[in-house]
Amino acid sequence: MVAPAFRRACACINSVGLKADAQKYPTRGMARDSHVTGPPLKIRLVMLGKTRRPEVRALVDDYVARMARFAEVEVAELREDSSTSFRRITLDSAATVVLLDDGGKHQTSAQFAKWLGEARDRGAREIVFLCGSAEGFPDALRRRATQKLSLSPLTFSHELARVMLAEQLYRAFATLAGHPYPK
Repeated sequence: MVAPAFRRACACINSVGLKADAQKYPTRGMARDSHVTGPPLKIRLVMLGKTRRPEVRALVDDYVARMARFAEVEVAELREDSSTSFRRITLDSAATVVLLDDGGKHQTSAQFAKWLGEARDRGAREIVFLCGSAEGFPDALRRRATQKLSLSPLTFSHELARVMLAEQLYRAFATLAGHPYPK
């Protein structure tokens, strides 16, 4: 059962937050730093299974909309029981593929922002984040990962991990841009 306060917060995001953010934040790729040249950075969030709870979906969508100010963002949800959906995922060989894994590297928000900024400044065209289901990702996709990242030493549901990843990505971009959000 969802706590009433959490439900009210999500309803507030749905009714006010997304409309207000659409006015505050320009569309994709328009507010890039002036020293960055070349094509804009693309962030792909590849998630195994659907985000079923509407309040969680609203939070992910909110942070994705906010991130669109800084980078092109694509979210793909794959069916857990379909090998066809795994075959349709095409990963550019130059892409940085980051697997969310409890055995991955622990970073603070500032360290994550620094890493993201360095990747962007080096000219990375695409960073793909693989966020699995409760059972994780199939070995074929796990092997494609060039890095592993742990969001926390604590255990979270896979749906909540999606929100945390989207929020940390937005926080990192906001930090890099000097936006007041992270303060």
